[in-house]
Amino acid sequence: MTASPVLDLGFLGFEQGAHLLVQRALRDLPPGAELGVTGLDAALPVHLRAWARKQGHGVRESTDGLGVRAFVIRGRADLDRWAGAVRAGGPRPDGILARADPSWGLAARGALVEPGGPAPRFDLVDRDLVWADIAPSLYASAVAAQWKPDEAIAWDVGFALPEEIERAVVQVMTYLVENEQAALVIPARLLARIHPHFREVQQLLAVQAADEARHVEVFTRRALLRGGELGTSSVSGRESLATLLTEPDFSLASFLLSVLGEGSFLNLLSFLDRHAPDPVTRQVTRMARQDEARHVAFGVAHLQHQAAVDPALRGRLRGAVERRHDALADTAGLNQDVFDALVVLAAGEWTPEAIRRGHEAVRLLQQEMHEGRQHRLIRLGFPADEAAELSSLHTRNFM
Repeated sequence: MTASPVLDLGFLGFEQGAHLLVQRALRDLPPGAELGVTGLDAALPVHLRAWARKQGHGVRESTDGLGVRAFVIRGRADLDRWAGAVRAGGPRPDGILARADPSWGLAARGALVEPGGPAPRFDLVDRDLVWADIAPSLYASAVAAQWKPDEAIAWDVGFALPEEIERAVVQVMTYLVENEQAALVIPARLLARIHPHFREVQQLLAVQAADEARHVEVFTRRALLRGGELGTSSVSGRESLATLLTEPDFSLASFLLSVLGEGSFLNLLSFLDRHAPDPVTRQVTRMARQDEARHVAFGVAHLQHQAAVDPALRGRLRGAVERRHDALADTAGLNQDVFDALVVLAAGEWTPEAIRRGHEAVRLLQQEMHEGRQHRLIRLGFPADEAAELSSLHTRNFM
């Protein structure tokens, strides 16, 4: 018979971590094998017996007279505990599985998951419902591009605007805050539903929500920069945004918000950059546009991914546009105060010719939005004529 291995604990007691050495020594022994344990701690036999009983191992007193104080008989409770354990995919993106087991819960991707335990209510557990191959690199880019409002914006730069122009800026900023609050709530709601197995998408949506929170801050600060009050909020504008908040489907919500709504906002922010009457307004809109471009990129990439695996997707996207159009058919559309403020900003002065020029600039903005939506719809596989039709059904409230 092969002699049992012996572990010498020296002066180390179980209250000081001796169990780690015993556990390590038992790890490679088969069930039923014995491990001799010796040491100089007076309480060693008592503590060893208590620990072994808790771990499912046996203990017998030593009678060999060779200094071994007790033998631990290797049990199998710890082996049985992990008998049905599985790896939750792999830690890197190439280890993502097509479907996440709800019972994995908050286990790290790639971890060996003990069977049983709670199953949090993540209802988005299928990769193709949330994934885009661009998500990991887009998240890395988003993290690197984060900016601080106090550092990126020269809030104390000196400028003076006529009262009417400042009022127009405030009205547009009020409108932007309202829309960005919707754009904050939607990804925040969606990311809480995604199984952590698809953490890159969760991380990306978390940064997106942080982007929108920052936009709300800077647009509000610009609106209040000269000590005035915020502008008006129309019922029709809030009705339009409410239809985004009630869309439960991840892909449809991404489509309506990011591909159509925020895509149109890219044109609006470029318009405000071109026609900003002061450097602060130009800076806040330019920095926000940088963030919004990433949001749109993910929305398009996700829908391209899903379209490749779901032939029915485009029909569902069309249905979402039509339902939203029908729900808003009797609303007033874009807040007239916002439209007029955009005209004033593009005009720059109160002459008939300037107002005509400003009105034409806003009309061209709407045309640019229409063309941009068509372009993104074509990228998703819609024929050009259908893309034009669907774009024309998009809300008059821009978002």
